[in-house]
Amino acid sequence: MEEWKRLVRDTVNTPEKLAAVFDVDLEEIRRIHKVFPIRINPYYLSLIEKPGDPIWKQVVPDSRELVRTGFEEDDPLGEEDDSHVLNVTHRYPDRALFYVNYMCPIYCRFCTRKRKVGDPDSIPDNNMESGLQYLREHPEIRDVIISGGDPLMLTDRRIDYIVGGIRAIEHIEIIRIGSRVPVTLPQRITPELCAILKKYHPLYINTHFNHPREVTPETTKACGMLADAGIPLGNQCVLLAGVNDDPAVMVELMKKLLQIRVKPYYIYQADLVYGTDHFRTSIKKGLEIVAALRGHISGLGVPHYVVDAPGGGGKIALIPNPIVSFDDKEITLKNYEGNVYSYPSTPFYDEDW
Repeated sequence: MEEWKRLVRDTVNTPEKLAAVFDVDLEEIRRIHKVFPIRINPYYLSLIEKPGDPIWKQVVPDSRELVRTGFEEDDPLGEEDDSHVLNVTHRYPDRALFYVNYMCPIYCRFCTRKRKVGDPDSIPDNNMESGLQYLREHPEIRDVIISGGDPLMLTDRRIDYIVGGIRAIEHIEIIRIGSRVPVTLPQRITPELCAILKKYHPLYINTHFNHPREVTPETTKACGMLADAGIPLGNQCVLLAGVNDDPAVMVELMKKLLQIRVKPYYIYQADLVYGTDHFRTSIKKGLEIVAALRGHISGLGVPHYVVDAPGGGGKIALIPNPIVSFDDKEITLKNYEGNVYSYPSTPFYDEDW
């Protein structure tokens, strides 16, 4: 049996299995598991150093997941409203998200799709072809994001069928895969999988490292194999209280990502998803982290800090305001050290001067 399949087979996916590994309140875990299931494979479990650490918080159930604050929703981004067939979300004119799997290597406690992940009824087996047909019938779509769950948890044969089916559609130019597999089950990245993906360029993978301790020899090898197959890698992390809401932690993470050939792409403000309120930080904290990155790491390592607007409004980038004052003649700017500089706001040859 391949190592990744053994790890999937031996996954902690019941309260009883979790209680056999850690000293947890079994009845409390059972109560949470009924609403939001548990899934932690042995590799990712091995990264936990102690209860409550940044890896633990991402995968071990917390009683606060069952608390509703009144601001959260099951589908805060309005994905279902933009899904004209069950597994295709078509929000932007030229882009679509193709939901192909309900399973993941781990179930992240902060997941924006907690309503779907782990639920086999969220994607019937016969729905893949209807999704492909929708993509064929909409020539305005030029960019497809394959998502889930995790697409790379599917078999090689299934991945080949899906990606090949999309690549065969003439008007689709770009294929992207969103996957935490390189981070949470790096053993799944095999030479055979890389050979399949390599057939369908231009293809990109956005993965999801949240903490420097997730950058291990195993994840380094997995990302290296994908990069060597010609696949550009980006990272989309989520700002999480108690996990990475520290400027020093984020600086270390971004530096490590560049070393393993993964381009920092986004830092997301945590979505307003039911069961995740305890993970959310203030916007001020996010801006503080972006300010800490700027000037202390090359621009290559500074991701966009974004809020995914509720109700399907899309991504809105936020930056620390560097503008001190501004008029038609001059703009006064503040750099990362707090030093102030003036700069012409219009060309010198402008006839208004």
